[in-house]
Amino acid sequence: MHKTQFVDQLKEGDRLDDFFLVKTARLAETRAGKPYLILEVVDRSGEIGGPIWDQAEEYQGLCQVGGFVHLAGQVQTYQGKLQLKIDAVRAVDPGEVDLADFVLVCDQDRERLARDLQALVTSVKNPFLKKMLQFFFKKEPMWQRFQDAPAAKGIHHAYVGGLLEHSLSVARIADGLAAHYSGVDRSLLLAGALLHDIGKVEELAMDVALINYTAQGRLKGHLVMGSEMVAEAAAHIKDFPAELLTQLQHLILSHHGRQEFGSPTVPMTIEAFVLSFVDDLDAKMNLMEQLRKKMKEPGLQWSEYQRSLERYLYLGPLESREEEVVESPVERRAAPSSSRQQTLF
Repeated sequence: MHKTQFVDQLKEGDRLDDFFLVKTARLAETRAGKPYLILEVVDRSGEIGGPIWDQAEEYQGLCQVGGFVHLAGQVQTYQGKLQLKIDAVRAVDPGEVDLADFVLVCDQDRERLARDLQALVTSVKNPFLKKMLQFFFKKEPMWQRFQDAPAAKGIHHAYVGGLLEHSLSVARIADGLAAHYSGVDRSLLLAGALLHDIGKVEELAMDVALINYTAQGRLKGHLVMGSEMVAEAAAHIKDFPAELLTQLQHLILSHHGRQEFGSPTVPMTIEAFVLSFVDDLDAKMNLMEQLRKKMKEPGLQWSEYQRSLERYLYLGPLESREEEVVESPVERRAAPSSSRQQTLF
């Protein structure tokens, strides 16, 4: 059956009567010691939650993380945020729902993104780095896994195709900066941009709409895993220069910018500096884009407090725009320097 009520369409006072996917379900206690259930549910448009005050332990058994439930209740506002007042819960067999109603997917044309990424790979001049990129972005099953993977568990690009969208966006911006600043090794920077999050293919696992860390991902992290993956790929490329591999691994290992943000080392090369700033910028811009898509009222308005940015944001809703035509890397680099700079922005 198809859903008719999606999270991003709910408003205060709505009666709720529809299917949802359980994200979390945990027991808590009131001050009087009475147990209640804190339930968070999702669909393809977003997530919402609320408490279940009665029969908490019974309902916890029905609300299995990753399972589907039918909820009846009402939408309320609590501390300025929408939440559910849940009156009844029923466990639902997966065969009763359409999975497309729950899977959050990149809203860009993923086939086009894939073609654009491969065009960038073709434009790389260094033969060793080009072979390295082809190792990941032409061979199956890795290439398909990369196209389907999310770029994060939450915050930014946390949806099917997110890793492809984010990596290509970072590479496009990096390409413009390589042309703008002298002394930047374009081939190395592009390789680092396209591969900086390759470890997320192994770090994250997606089950319907829920993204979780694999055991290996939680224990090692995608920076270390990505560095290991490119080292393994280099071993399959005849005479791959050791110094070049070290430079590429440095880009991957340092792209979070600071050790307190999870980088084993800090950027120490021109290309590493560029990559760490561009990666951070693209993640923050995607976070703002997702917030703006959810805004229903016109004009600038304050967002809820964004813990990841440690601030409120003053934003307007994202206006729909026609699909833009993106020049190929070869066309862009052949253009006059003035137009080359404009493509960066």
